[in-house]
Amino acid sequence: MNRTFLAALFFLASASPAIAQQSVASLPPPEVVDPKVAALRDDALENDHYAWDITEGLTTEVGQRLAATEAEERARQWAVRRLTAMGFANVHVEPFTMPIWTRGMESAEIVTPFPQKLAVTALGYSGSTDSMGITGEIAYFDSVDALRAAPDSAVRGKIVFIDHHMMPTQDGSGYGQFGAPRRQGPTIASLKGAAGIIVRSIGTDHHRNPHTGIQYFTDGAKPIPAGALSIPDAEQLVRILKRGKPVVMRLTLVSQRIEGGRSGNVVAEIPGRDPRAPILLVGGHLDSWDLGTGAIDDASGVAIVTAAAKRIMDAGRPLRTIRIVWFGAEEPGGLGGAALAKAHAADRYAIAGESDFGADRVWRFSSELSKSDPAAYAQLTATLAPLGIVKNDKGEADGTDIEATIASGAPWISLNQDGTRYFDWHHTPDDTLDKIDPAQLRQNVAAWTAVLATLSGGIESGPKQQKRR
Repeated sequence: MNRTFLAALFFLASASPAIAQQSVASLPPPEVVDPKVAALRDDALENDHYAWDITEGLTTEVGQRLAATEAEERARQWAVRRLTAMGFANVHVEPFTMPIWTRGMESAEIVTPFPQKLAVTALGYSGSTDSMGITGEIAYFDSVDALRAAPDSAVRGKIVFIDHHMMPTQDGSGYGQFGAPRRQGPTIASLKGAAGIIVRSIGTDHHRNPHTGIQYFTDGAKPIPAGALSIPDAEQLVRILKRGKPVVMRLTLVSQRIEGGRSGNVVAEIPGRDPRAPILLVGGHLDSWDLGTGAIDDASGVAIVTAAAKRIMDAGRPLRTIRIVWFGAEEPGGLGGAALAKAHAADRYAIAGESDFGADRVWRFSSELSKSDPAAYAQLTATLAPLGIVKNDKGEADGTDIEATIASGAPWISLNQDGTRYFDWHHTPDDTLDKIDPAQLRQNVAAWTAVLATLSGGIESGPKQQKRR
């Protein structure tokens, strides 16, 4: 046994009772959780059905909800009906305009040296080929940085392929690093004269389902066809390239972009007893990509925060107004979030938070309240602990739709879901209802219920409200 450790044991054993008592007394007292808040939290964990009903209804009755399309319009109408039926106040749509991008015919095939078809999908705002596609030699790069460093002559007239090796993580941190081929690659390839670009899908699965996602051509780059291969097909292409022969691909990505489209945010509220008090803002995004039905991204997110708010409303009236927003056009780059921040620039917020990382259990939380309101942060820590949620004092704000509101000065809160499985299905045809675990969904609702109840300023009980679905 280590001698230092033995010495420490001897000191503790010989320390006087006064020293021991002083050490214990110096510890901060445990936070006492409000029994009413704990009861709301625990009831949500065991009995919530609102979140499942919303997620199932939206994905079944509307399905895919590509931003600014007729499908997203139907989703807004559906949301207004559902939120009104649930008893929320001030339910309305706040519209804004944006471009409409839609996909058409998609295919990729190796022409030489080993002819075969590959699974591909266009990235958002990809340039379009005609129905015959383009044909070009593959120029391989193992990273965006390698493409950036390459001479233009190595790229000009070719179809760029960027490979990478994204691995699953609980916090999803790999998405920032490995998202670069999708976000930056098309612009770099275009500026170097490429005819088109394909990337290994930004995902962690091995299904033949390519992952789509947004990218923009910046810095004056001309739009070129930009797509993502499924991960098995990207790995197949790497094996073919390793044979050492020139590889020629025919790539067809037909798409259309039209200016002057219409999207919008669906807003609902629980009016607080004090209209002057800062607002609790929570949300998720209503739009989705057009490959799956957007269950984990982000029907479950809007369902989670709405269910939590509904449970507060069922319990009584909060001091602070709770505002629920089903944001439009998040996938094209947070356009709904920017529109909301601009439309409500004069509003004051007690907190802003978003659920947009699937529906697996919340395991960690962080908040600016750790600095601005340590007492509230301590209460949240104590209230969330029974759900298996730990605090992260060094966490950062999370949620594209609330970025603009936070930038204007609103305090933030982030409830981090387990993302280990998330990028298996993210932005693919596999984003469907069967990926939602009802028990984990309820844990999310319980966590957000605890947050809203803790920060509501107190819930004043009134006549029992009818629980409407």
